Amino acid sequence: MTEKKLKLTGGTVDSVVIRFVGDSGDGMQLTGTQFSDTSAMMGNDIATFPNYPSEIRAPQGSIYGVSGFQVQIGHATVHTPGDEVDVLVAMNPAALKTNLSSVPVGKTIIVDTDSFNKKNLQKAEYDENPLLTGELNNFVVIEAPITTLTRESIADIGLDNKAMTRSKNMFALGMVFWMFSRPLKYTETFIDKKFAGKTQLIEANKRALRAGFNFAETIELISSAYTILPAKMDPGIYRIISGNTATAWGFLAASEKSGRPIFLGSYPITPATEILQELTAKKYFGAKTFQAEDEIAGISTAIGASFSGHLAITTTSGPGLALKGEAIGLAVMTELPIVIVDVQRAGPSTGLPTKPEQSDLLQAMYGRHGESPVIVVAAKSPADCFNMAFEASRLAMEHMTPVILLTDGYIANGSEPWKIKKTEDLPIIYPNDLKSSREEWMPYKRDPETLAREWVLPGTPGFEHRVGGLEKKDGTGDVNQSPENHQLMVKLRAEKICRVKNNIPLMQVDGAQEGDLLVIGWGGTYGSLFTAVNHLFESGQKIGLMHFSYLNPMPKNTEEILKKFKKFIICELNMGQLHTVMNSKFPEYDYFKFNKVQGLPFTVLELTQKFEQILNNQ
Repeated sequence: MTEKKLKLTGGTVDSVVIRFVGDSGDGMQLTGTQFSDTSAMMGNDIATFPNYPSEIRAPQGSIYGVSGFQVQIGHATVHTPGDEVDVLVAMNPAALKTNLSSVPVGKTIIVDTDSFNKKNLQKAEYDENPLLTGELNNFVVIEAPITTLTRESIADIGLDNKAMTRSKNMFALGMVFWMFSRPLKYTETFIDKKFAGKTQLIEANKRALRAGFNFAETIELISSAYTILPAKMDPGIYRIISGNTATAWGFLAASEKSGRPIFLGSYPITPATEILQELTAKKYFGAKTFQAEDEIAGISTAIGASFSGHLAITTTSGPGLALKGEAIGLAVMTELPIVIVDVQRAGPSTGLPTKPEQSDLLQAMYGRHGESPVIVVAAKSPADCFNMAFEASRLAMEHMTPVILLTDGYIANGSEPWKIKKTEDLPIIYPNDLKSSREEWMPYKRDPETLAREWVLPGTPGFEHRVGGLEKKDGTGDVNQSPENHQLMVKLRAEKICRVKNNIPLMQVDGAQEGDLLVIGWGGTYGSLFTAVNHLFESGQKIGLMHFSYLNPMPKNTEEILKKFKKFIICELNMGQLHTVMNSKFPEYDYFKFNKVQGLPFTVLELTQKFEQILNNQ
């Protein structure tokens, strides 16, 4: 069962899933973004999933060069980009071949017939033209010579053929705008800004957009337009925000509410680079950024910035987190607050750098030399990246420890409406600043409740001190290598992380609060898990969802929740890493597990089927 949806038979529909696919140079990401932004302006709830190739420029027309952008827009709340596609816009044969399996019988496919030539068919590994073989007879196929019509609409502007062809994505967008009663004005305003000062390109893209809109209105295959009413959302000012942008903004808010200047030291890496770019563009908020020569330099500069009193951040993905491991251990030893953002991607090694995965949990929990515990938290949606970036900063500065924030490529590149928060409504962050007098202060003197040491800027008169990687003596911070002191310090650092559970929210369960099946997840799988669980719960099943945002330590009431259910299933985009953690922490429970490692998010359908099997004892 997928999210509730009406068939596309004209009139008003509850929700729709649209996927734009073509070559990586066809502008599908921009096309999808413009449709999403316009739909948001119309008051619809949305969720997006950009899906682009790993290659910078794969061979044109090849299967490996297909780039896609999927969006679900709805009248009701939307939690996922959707499972099955209602409208597929395929700009070439390779795009059709790699995405046809996602389109149910009876749904709509728009193709650019100009691209279905012998050369492109061979690249897509078609023996015959699928438009002629009857393969698509069970779909509503709209064949349009998009490239030709685009060139005709702008032939007198003075652009060459290659430049004119680049506007064909706007023609396709215009067609889809007409199908779903979307206005052109928002995209026309975008075109004015994007190509400011380039009169020919502005005119070409606007003409192509209008030509596509008019073409859809006149052809007989589209009998009527479809309307999706605005969603009922809380009053406020919204904007469409991606996970990476939300992460950057969360850090800016944390800097404001803590009174600490922000510093980001990072090496660019897919899919985390946009956080560095976004903060670099916000220098007027006092953000300091440094593009380092490698991952180790990035985190090392962050540690130095933390020592000097900054909210210090470094961003990376899985391979970079491995390289940062030694320096994270240094931050643990020196007990300095830093936030390490890991935007997870499929591995190992370079792996699938543009595809999402949840394969870094065990690395975040344990992947360092020595007994080196850190706080680990995870964001569950693009908008939630703001909340968890803010929260990671709070925990780091209040508890004087590194914090690893896990997101993933799915939510980092995806987007959704976000209700803009007022700074005054956010909680104040209280860094563990100097409270002791000069006479009683010691570098490793600890707060009796949190065990956090005080954060003193180097060079503060009377409080000069050194920190480093050799084991510290409890209290004084002097180098000390005695066996007894080392064991004491190891236990203190572990207990400090354990006590963080007193400063995080209790776990909240979605759906049934007790019953037959508890679904357990973490991070960016939330939307799919919630949708599947909520559907079964509303149909009368005693099923609940326990979704972790705090992974180390876990909320205090975790075991209390486990006791209320009969069966458990842990769902994650890896081979079972949270399953390993849960077995180590709560071994008295038996957990089913459901895992997917395809570089794709869960679908609601596959989750629902799995949960029903367990509920029905199959």
